[in-house]
Amino acid sequence: MKLIKLFLATFSIISMATACQEATKKEADINIQENFITVTSLADFKNYINKDNVKIKLKEGNYQIDDAEKIRFIEITGNNSYYNLTGVRFMVDTKLFSRKDLEKTDDGNSMYCAIEISGNNTTLEGLYIETYGDTPGRQSKNKIFNLVGENVTLKNVEVRTTGSNPWGYGSLYGLGGGDVRKMNGIRIGYPAKNVKLIGCKVHMRAMGHAIFLQGAENTLIEDCHVDGLLRTTDAILAETSGYGFDRNFYAKKPRHSHKKGYVEGTIIGEDGKILPGEIVSLSEDGIRMYPEYNGHKTKNTTIKSCTVTQMRRGICTGLSSSGDKVIDCVVRNCVATGFNVGNEDVLINCSADAKFAEAVCIPYTNAKNASVEINILDSRNGLANNLLAKINGTGHHVVLKTADNNFIPDTMAIKLSVWEGYGNFNPKAKMHATNIKLENKTTAKVMLFEGAKNNDIKSEGEVKNIVTHM
Repeated sequence: MKLIKLFLATFSIISMATACQEATKKEADINIQENFITVTSLADFKNYINKDNVKIKLKEGNYQIDDAEKIRFIEITGNNSYYNLTGVRFMVDTKLFSRKDLEKTDDGNSMYCAIEISGNNTTLEGLYIETYGDTPGRQSKNKIFNLVGENVTLKNVEVRTTGSNPWGYGSLYGLGGGDVRKMNGIRIGYPAKNVKLIGCKVHMRAMGHAIFLQGAENTLIEDCHVDGLLRTTDAILAETSGYGFDRNFYAKKPRHSHKKGYVEGTIIGEDGKILPGEIVSLSEDGIRMYPEYNGHKTKNTTIKSCTVTQMRRGICTGLSSSGDKVIDCVVRNCVATGFNVGNEDVLINCSADAKFAEAVCIPYTNAKNASVEINILDSRNGLANNLLAKINGTGHHVVLKTADNNFIPDTMAIKLSVWEGYGNFNPKAKMHATNIKLENKTTAKVMLFEGAKNNDIKSEGEVKNIVTHM
């Protein structure tokens, strides 16, 4: 009996302690919420976006953005501030992106965007934002977010883009200029430093990049997810009216004369005619680095636990100015390449398929010392691609593996020192792949073209030297 009473007393003490802890936690949660100022209208929210040291929560609901004073419709300039927009949906009228009367900004950059964050140490969390109306903007620089502050965090934000011209043809009619008008997702640009994108999603339903960097330093992109749409050229050629039909299905001629017949992952006729049996991404790249912005280099980016589906290029670090890290990322169904890798980039435990383009490419002859570990996903039932991986440059260590060799069609090959596939924009470049350590743990064949020398190759698949005659 004494033991039972002792047990009951002990249980009572533990229960009281647990209850006290839970009450303390609830009280702490209430105090945290009390630190936020809750506003119930977009006008009231805008009263705080230029203030420092504020914590603002906008009431859940739908808010329409159909008017603006500047080409940056909402400018968040406050420092050390936190904006909680969980449960909030912004609906942005695409007509704003073509308004000529909107005030320009002082930075000399004429881009239109829905939200710009230039304040430092600022967090925006929880917003769902979409465009509506499908009115093309005045330029190809249109975007939803422009992040240019230091220590900015965008957390659990979801973006859906529409409103580009032409829509439905991807890059076939150019990358900008003329009547091409994009609607990009999230830009991180100079003077941005230490920006974090955490748990964000971008649904691309317009021509443009989902997430891209220009002159930003020390960026972390983690647990972010991008998706786009694909379309076959057969579907395009079946049109009986519209943009492509009006041009007799001739695409814009490729920019690079040595790559005639190739437009960002899609083969066209040398005369520019769209061919059947091909596939295009209706948007551009999933996560993409530009080398610089106005002389300020893009460098030191980490991309972790992200996914990209049905874009042009999946994750493109190859054009950055420094070696970047890509960790535990997955790319599926992209039409130019899965992972575009450059100088001193490091890819750890990443995965991609090769259904519509090579799973990974290191296309640049001046790229050195990349380290790449790629798991090949199911690449069967694809279209218009026989290239599993492309390797140029010097000193790389590449490991290719797969959970099932049946995932890789017999027609696919790993190729060293080739023009084929994505990249190689310099027509004077001499192809080479030298001092490469390749561990091919798949049964795919390895093809060594002229310029592939002094390489250390271990392969479960056949290794063939290809002699070309000019």
